[in-house]
Amino acid sequence: MKLASRKDLLFAVTLVSLSLGAKDGQQRKTKLAKYPIDQEIFTTRDRTVVPDTPPASSPKIFPYELSKYQKYGYGHWHYGPGLDCVRRLDLMLSTYKITPATIRSSKSVRLLRFFTLTDVHISDKESPAQAIYLGYKGGLSSGYSGVMLYTPHVLDAAVQTINALHKKNPFDFGIALGDSCNATQYNELRWFIDVLDGKAITPSSGVHAGANTIDYQKPYQATGLDKTIAWYQALGNHDHFWLGFLPVNEYIRRALIGDTILNLGNPIIDPRGAESRGFYVGSIDGRTPYGDIIGVGPVKDFKIPPTVFAKDPDRRSLSRQEWIGEFFNTSSKPKGHGFTRANAQTGFACYTFEPNAQGPIRVMVLDDTQREDDPANPDSLGYGHGSLDQERYDWLIRELDRGQTEDKLMIIAAHIPLGVEPAGSQAGWDQALQETLISKLHAYPNLILWLAGHRHRNAITAFKSPDPKRPELGFWEVETSSLRDFPQQFRVFQIVYNNDNTISIFTTNVDPAVKEGSPAAISRSYAIAAQQIFNNPITSPPTGSYNAELIKPLGPRMPARLQRLAMDRSSIIEP
Repeated sequence: MKLASRKDLLFAVTLVSLSLGAKDGQQRKTKLAKYPIDQEIFTTRDRTVVPDTPPASSPKIFPYELSKYQKYGYGHWHYGPGLDCVRRLDLMLSTYKITPATIRSSKSVRLLRFFTLTDVHISDKESPAQAIYLGYKGGLSSGYSGVMLYTPHVLDAAVQTINALHKKNPFDFGIALGDSCNATQYNELRWFIDVLDGKAITPSSGVHAGANTIDYQKPYQATGLDKTIAWYQALGNHDHFWLGFLPVNEYIRRALIGDTILNLGNPIIDPRGAESRGFYVGSIDGRTPYGDIIGVGPVKDFKIPPTVFAKDPDRRSLSRQEWIGEFFNTSSKPKGHGFTRANAQTGFACYTFEPNAQGPIRVMVLDDTQREDDPANPDSLGYGHGSLDQERYDWLIRELDRGQTEDKLMIIAAHIPLGVEPAGSQAGWDQALQETLISKLHAYPNLILWLAGHRHRNAITAFKSPDPKRPELGFWEVETSSLRDFPQQFRVFQIVYNNDNTISIFTTNVDPAVKEGSPAAISRSYAIAAQQIFNNPITSPPTGSYNAELIKPLGPRMPARLQRLAMDRSSIIEP
């Protein structure tokens, strides 16, 4: 499928009225666009998005040269065949035998069905303090890629796809695994929550340049998540660190709400971090069809400091407490989206919930991002590591102890995955802490799953039991890819109790359904082009997708409870 021209942009105009403040202070009414998705809804079990390799004759181009993508074959793709669901027996004894007759019966029970989405990175592209300079000519796609123009639109398409799947097979809940914001800003978080709430979205800031003429700048009406679905939230490093790796100091706070483009050095390699200087980070001109970059380059190249078109107080950086508190300003359920008022007062971003009060599963939402005052932080690599201080570690152990005592199957939902990166890497943990934590987790036979985002990859890791005689001490970790970068997917999970005292965790990647020419479809093309230009690592190329049935043995106490449940709740089990 070729990259769509903006002249082909299709959208349905609805008679939704919104009062917008005009420049003269008067209120005016406007009709907002909606961006409906394709009517046919598929998962990657049915079909996949396969990037087309750019022609060998295509020149190397810079990431910011969006106008050249189509001409030189970047960002093109087609639909390919679906992916099978791979059955994984990594946690089972080598003597375990499985047949359709032994694992399935009329008494098999669907325990839970939910979705995860993560790393949306809603971006205020016109902010004077994004990190465009780190990626516009290569380097880090997390600093810049063309997908920054359309982050709210991709989330809206994903939400509509979730709603369509919910009508076919209802979800018990959904959870966002962090990095909902890109740079801690208030307006970024409001766009995220408001898209899920189904509010009117004005996806621009400052003077709202191009709001009447540029597709990615036009106000639109978000569809909103089906009101019957409860959704929960975890904290990510981008939600409370500037660009995910620097504590927000007073200098950055002032830059965010000012109009002068941030002057910073390279904090990734400069030990001065946020105190480094020498380069204007750049911004995006919302009046231009391809989001031309302005105000970027060495300080010595500018006679006067570059500016954006206007200041905007809604760009202010949120503290942990303020960030959590915004989830109480919502029209979807539950109020707070898992956080309590106490969380909002203290900034402690861990909580527990049970999707079904009558069911046997408990979810522990864990903040495993670093603290702003973390003394173990390697300065040269920023604050994107996995970490637990004593307070959060003790909270997790108490919750695991409680869940084990109460015979609950347990899921940990966190932003940063465990045990998949070398110690000291940007996504890694302190080695000693990681070893201690994994060893402790292996003490809980009822722990079935660790959910994570952060690495923008779809990956599944088996944490096998350290005791060969007790395979039930193993658990699974499942990572969900980013909605920002290719493959721009979310995940669907279904947990089933089998008749051989095991459970199956079915996990399936889903590409948001997009209508050709829509903002979300353009974003998909830009995400694929960025993947081709930056060559970011992905699992399971070329689609980045991975579907599986993960089988987990249960301890001796759980089957009796689940068998009683099976007598009351026979259920279909196909995901």
